[in-house]
Amino acid sequence: MTNKHYTIPIFIPELACPFQCVFCDQRKITGKNQVPDEDAILQTIESHLQSFKEENRIVEIGFFGGSFTGIPMDQQEKYLSLIQHFIKKKLVNAIRLSTRPDYINAEVLALLKKFSVETIELGAQSFDDEVLNQSFRGHTAQQTVEASKAILKHGFQLGLQMMIGLPGDTFEKSMNTAKRIVELGAGSTRIYPTVVIKDTALHQWYKQGKYKPLEIEEAVDWTKHLLLYFEEKKVNILRVGLHPSEGILCGDELIAGPFHQSFKELVLTEIWGDILKSVLKNETGRSLVFHVPEKEINYAIGYQSRNRKMLAEKFGSVKIVPDKSLLGRDYEIVEIII
Repeated sequence: MTNKHYTIPIFIPELACPFQCVFCDQRKITGKNQVPDEDAILQTIESHLQSFKEENRIVEIGFFGGSFTGIPMDQQEKYLSLIQHFIKKKLVNAIRLSTRPDYINAEVLALLKKFSVETIELGAQSFDDEVLNQSFRGHTAQQTVEASKAILKHGFQLGLQMMIGLPGDTFEKSMNTAKRIVELGAGSTRIYPTVVIKDTALHQWYKQGKYKPLEIEEAVDWTKHLLLYFEEKKVNILRVGLHPSEGILCGDELIAGPFHQSFKELVLTEIWGDILKSVLKNETGRSLVFHVPEKEINYAIGYQSRNRKMLAEKFGSVKIVPDKSLLGRDYEIVEIII
């Protein structure tokens, strides 16, 4: 039986970051308006642990929403010390955190190693300096390279997050960022389409006509190619699309851009749509039975049954059936009645 992985998220919005990237308002993106106190953190951990299945589980605590290693060292140690008893009791296996590339140094890495941090995710966003500069990131691509090497050298697992559709970005630049993520040895990544959040610099640029976000179809297409590339290179994709915080869902904070509650499903629908079109492009008939892996059935059918509807235009009767014997994105045409 495979282990079930769980991550308990602790959000610390903008606690240390002095930068204001053009796209950023962490409080609105995460839906968290204040830094949690110690009791709140402990309650969050206990609540999550009680909701997880006891057997065959791997649990990690993740510090997200800010630049953790930019916090004063004593504050970092305070947060990390707070959760050590969960690790000692083997209720939690490890800690992961996200931070900026320019907030990594030997002193920080030594502290994190001491307190059972296993994975460090860097907000690389792009490996194109023009994109980083236009986005007011405050660091260079080379700093991400140096931080990544240091993280791996100190024995941590490396995650590199990327954003698509930033100012100055192109599909080619995003694909190059993906290639650099692979080359640097990242074991995981997250792919975030850039959206325009209220009261950010991008919001002003959008109103002035200086910035145009990707259309949803464009963002899905870019992400489709990125996802397939990362899969090919065995990089674990932890997330596709922005987390749907309350403000964004209500439409209060989202101004424009390719946000969708089911963004990942849209991407996987497109991937299966391409497979189905390629396999069945020369086929027609009154009936089709198509077997796909059990885990892929929803994506093969498609968001709002898009792929099934597409096939129904060529075949009168369409059945897309889950098959436990199939893996990955394998498929089997079981029957076509002419």
